[in-house]
Amino acid sequence: MRFFGLKSCDTCRKAFKSLTASGHTPNVIDVRADGIGDNDLATIVATFGEAAINRASTTWRGLSDDEKAADPTTLLATHPTLMKRPVIDADGQWTIGWKADVQAKYLGD
Repeated sequence: MRFFGLKSCDTCRKAFKSLTASGHTPNVIDVRADGIGDNDLATIVATFGEAAINRASTTWRGLSDDEKAADPTTLLATHPTLMKRPVIDADGQWTIGWKADVQAKYLGD
């Protein structure tokens, strides 16, 4: 299981803690420190499209209108912290965020 997130993100910390408590051993990729590999970036954008962009983030609010108009691949390559988090790759099954449906998938009922 690969876990794309930010070490400073409260949601990512909660998700990581819950996953490890339930027996998972996520390999954490900090998108700010480690970046997002080209293949992973392409998969994230192909899987989630525009939903991969966190438009509520402080990074998003700091972008110019021209920057906001860029495609998701360019945005995430330039500003990896714009990614909605966490993104989890569990044996080729990708999820985004940490809402109830994602929690149920990894933690059970």
